[in-house]
Amino acid sequence: MATSSVSKGCFVFKPNLKKRKTSVPIEEYFNKGKNESEDSKLRFETYQLIWQQMKSETEQLQEEFNKNLFDSLIRFLQKSHSGFQKNSRDWGCQIKHREIPTAALILGVNVTDHDLTFRSLTEALQNNVTPYVVSLQARDCPDMKHFLQKVFSQLMDCHVDVESKEQEKDIQKKIHCSMDSLSSWYMNVTQKMDPGKPGKKRTSSSQWQSPPVVLILKDMESFTTKVLQDFIIISSQHLHEFPLILIFGIATSPIIIHRLLPHAVSSLLCIEIFQSLSCKEHLTTVLDKLLLTTQFPFKLSEKVLQILISIFLYYDFSIQNFIKGLQLSLLEHFYSQPLSVLCCNLPEAKGRINFLSDNQCENIRRLPSFRRYVEKQAAEKQVALLTSDRFLKEETQSLLENLQVYHTNYFLILRCLHQFTSSLPKYPLGRQIRELYCTCLEKNVWDSEEYASALQLLRMLAKDELMTILQKCFNILKSSSEKQLGSSAKRIEELLAQFQSLDAEAKEEEDTSESQSKGLQKTDLYHLQKSLLEMKELRRTGKKQTKFELLREKVANFIDGLVREHLLPPETQPLHEVVYFTAAHTLHEHLNAAPRIALHTALNNPYYYLKNEALKSEEGCIPSVAPDICIAYKLHLECSRLINLVDWSEAFATVVTAAEKMDASSVTSEERNEIIHARFIRAVSELELLGFVKPTKRKADHVARLTWGGC
Repeated sequence: MATSSVSKGCFVFKPNLKKRKTSVPIEEYFNKGKNESEDSKLRFETYQLIWQQMKSETEQLQEEFNKNLFDSLIRFLQKSHSGFQKNSRDWGCQIKHREIPTAALILGVNVTDHDLTFRSLTEALQNNVTPYVVSLQARDCPDMKHFLQKVFSQLMDCHVDVESKEQEKDIQKKIHCSMDSLSSWYMNVTQKMDPGKPGKKRTSSSQWQSPPVVLILKDMESFTTKVLQDFIIISSQHLHEFPLILIFGIATSPIIIHRLLPHAVSSLLCIEIFQSLSCKEHLTTVLDKLLLTTQFPFKLSEKVLQILISIFLYYDFSIQNFIKGLQLSLLEHFYSQPLSVLCCNLPEAKGRINFLSDNQCENIRRLPSFRRYVEKQAAEKQVALLTSDRFLKEETQSLLENLQVYHTNYFLILRCLHQFTSSLPKYPLGRQIRELYCTCLEKNVWDSEEYASALQLLRMLAKDELMTILQKCFNILKSSSEKQLGSSAKRIEELLAQFQSLDAEAKEEEDTSESQSKGLQKTDLYHLQKSLLEMKELRRTGKKQTKFELLREKVANFIDGLVREHLLPPETQPLHEVVYFTAAHTLHEHLNAAPRIALHTALNNPYYYLKNEALKSEEGCIPSVAPDICIAYKLHLECSRLINLVDWSEAFATVVTAAEKMDASSVTSEERNEIIHARFIRAVSELELLGFVKPTKRKADHVARLTWGGC
């Protein structure tokens, strides 16, 4: 583009908005590469709706979990700062005020979830305690100078007075960052602060004329010991003029404080420990709210759920990563399953069934579960289902209703069974409900040895335990609107009444036995042992059960009947493919990625990812039109431990020039060699960056190969 300027310089040309390419809607990519493109927009909108509902539910759960922790933490901070506000002259208070109030926040090893927790904590502190909240990470504070600079810069951003914000930034550049400068800055700011003046954030913390400065160390274990010690010692000396409160984010154990800080330094801290909720308990609640409910129609198969739980338990304990995996499963389900358009609320799904196209009707007929359902029907109904779209749509509506009822009963009975199995010794069916749920998804739970063992232990429970569990099951089932489970709730109520009548009968028998014993004469030990042995032998030979044992057997048989009737695997239900995501292999490829294998595949066979027909080649051949790094990589696979750069360069030039012979007349031979040499150097540098080769001191014109076995 030409300019009218005579002098040399750098000119900026703003892009023309009219020529800017219009962005393609996301739903256009949603079904990319699929033949069935119909309903793609509707499926994408349904996915967005369900995910937004799930996301809001998880955010609400997170707020509920953090509420108790944050409330106790805020009370501690307010109590710690109250002494500074009173300016007490009591000797004991003065000694205590030389200690820095410190909250040790034990968050667990799920480090990836800590950022979200600290963001919520910062917002809560700014709304309730003080506008001056500083969050630091170890990677930003290698020494004391950077530590104080970060504190100073964040305090400037937290300043309430917006008008003087730019002026304070200019002052920050001129002032040498130290505790003296921080103290003087704090005194100036608090003296200028006018409670009646509207500021950037006018919160409940404004009731204090001198609000504290809260410093959050997100990863306390990663901070350098010397930096922590120096800062704590210096801060304790300025505490009377710079009211500092520390919050240590700890992933492991509070012992780390005493390992990092000697006694002379830790004695300057007034430490109180706060424990967050266990991430396993958090996972159980998330599963209960998102999957073990009929609120959301989307469900996971046993293998998919096992993958997500295994990654959580054996990798990172991260709830956020688990939720991202759930989101990926939801997205993949709506992307790969054309009938996922029916994965929505039942009234909405019934309306969509009426507008299904002929192709979608054929997709329903191709479902394996629907085929099995058709085979069980009468011949006339089979013909109608396979030929009449109208009859198929009516039957599909009925099947989706049955699927909704199945899930309602399934989750209620699952919770009842968990009430029994979670109190058994050694937990044969698992201690957590997620373990029981995975077992029930996989197969008929009553065919497993663990279930037989649990049922045997159930027949040995004491009366008090049995009545407590039955009462919990009654509370679960009485909320059901289904007639069948409503009758089950009544049956449990009858069993509880029978147990209570047993108590009354036992009390009467005890009273009569006491009255009879008063009229009996005293007997010696020999006759007493003899009578007890006779009673024991009589009970063993007669094998007559007591009323309690008979009633306990009824309870076990009743629970077993409910399990066999309602805890059938989802694969037995027609149209379960509509709501269940079963592509465990696809999810495993995305979440448990193997970067070395993927990198080798991309460099050795670029067609796998680029899908360019020109890159297709036979095994062992090197296409001359492949990217330079791919050519260099395949050539280096043929070399030994040390690679001669000259030989490698000549081989690279031979392969590259095979595709450029027709362009040889356009440039001279010397220019072409220079271009090829530059391309080779760039390819080798990229391979060195990826870790395939490295320079060696043994030979100047050689590089060492670092990988073997083709990956």
